Amino acid sequence: MRPLAWLCFSFLTLATPTSGSTHPNIVFILTDDQGYGDLSAHGNPILKTPNLDQLRQESVHFEDFHVSPTCAPTRSALITGRHEFKNGVTHTISERERMTLDAITLPQVLKKAGYRTGIFGKWHLGDEAPYQPDQRGFDEVFIHGAGGIGQSYPGSCGDAPNNSYFNPVILHNRKFEKTSGYCTDVFFTQATTWMDAQVQNHQPFYLYLATNAPHAPYIARPEDAALYLNKTPSSDVAHFFGMIHNIDENVGKFLKHLEQLGIAQDTLVVFMNDNGTSNGQKVFNAGMRGSKGTAFLGGTRAMAFWRWPQHFKPHSVNALTEHIDFFPTICELTGIPLTPEVQKQVEGRSMAPLLWQEVAPWPDRKLVTHVGRWPQGQAPETFKYTQCSVRTATWHLVANPKNNTKSHHWMLFDLTQDPGEQQDVADTHPEVVKSLSEYFETWWQEVRPMMCNETAVPPAENPFKVLYREQMGTGK
Repeated sequence: MRPLAWLCFSFLTLATPTSGSTHPNIVFILTDDQGYGDLSAHGNPILKTPNLDQLRQESVHFEDFHVSPTCAPTRSALITGRHEFKNGVTHTISERERMTLDAITLPQVLKKAGYRTGIFGKWHLGDEAPYQPDQRGFDEVFIHGAGGIGQSYPGSCGDAPNNSYFNPVILHNRKFEKTSGYCTDVFFTQATTWMDAQVQNHQPFYLYLATNAPHAPYIARPEDAALYLNKTPSSDVAHFFGMIHNIDENVGKFLKHLEQLGIAQDTLVVFMNDNGTSNGQKVFNAGMRGSKGTAFLGGTRAMAFWRWPQHFKPHSVNALTEHIDFFPTICELTGIPLTPEVQKQVEGRSMAPLLWQEVAPWPDRKLVTHVGRWPQGQAPETFKYTQCSVRTATWHLVANPKNNTKSHHWMLFDLTQDPGEQQDVADTHPEVVKSLSEYFETWWQEVRPMMCNETAVPPAENPFKVLYREQMGTGK
């Protein structure tokens, strides 16, 4: 089922002379709950994002790029090159956000090749010590806990007690630090400081900057929210857009800093969002059905901007691509060969041919989405068809379930004619339904044994809370 032959083909046939000839610096920016439509360049009539629009204009931008419907699953797939269920990540809480310790991560591969690696912001792949990013390939760690600042759930998933978006307490290389300022500003500032040190030491770096914004609770800086308070349906949407406005400003400052350092030409910048919008659909959703937490396009279609000046000519790509392609693409662009062990894990394709050329061969493929998130302690089989789908370049097969395996109905959409997924054509294309549904059945049989966290035993107390109490002397 893994397209390893394609990976080999991609490595052997890449003809661009600059490919693999250097180790570019890599900046990967990932926002949380911003959707494809939450960008003025994509048609949003209210939100203004001039700096992200400019980045898009200067990048190879993918128009049919997809991620998972929620946060931790997407992050797991990006960092391993395989579907999140194969990493044991079937939820965002209840120990089911913990990425299996058997997985080989992209920062581990990059570190072995001589990169310095740093993460700033959101991790969300396990808060217990063995699952932390310093054990998964990151040299520098500056993160909050759980899926969001201030969040706390029974078990292992939780942030420092009573944390907030303003002046948050951040775990910096296993030591809690009280910061000053708004969370997004804090993450960009710390990332910039670390990057400056790597440049001074002439060290190639992989900088992973994962904002918690614009995830709920929707709390923007007052001056940012004020820009939209009289233009949106609710205060929540105004704050949601204000948080994105702040991200946009930080991205603009960061890109300008790359120029000032003299490294913009040698730095690959990738910008993505982690799932469909969580609030922006109330204003604009780029004509898509669904949002975060659904298997429709509105839950998975994402931005993917790749900028590498003097190496990539900006252009638009319509090929069907997704998060599992990120890992092998980065490896090819940096000239790092995949070891047999990594090849066995990675099921994505390198997108390098699509980055180097405006027209490149890209065979059709089948990609499965599953929201997961079944109740804790319930058998996954009971929710096998709950919010799942199978994609090809043309077709989208989506289950319309009733939460049990005997009462589901497959809907089929022809995306070339109906990108808004309004017209179910399953009855007129039974052969397509049969082919894609059979693929899903095979896929489920493959991933089911790899769901390693379904019966995980939680710790007695949240590890961030325990560590915070030990270091800070308080925290209930």
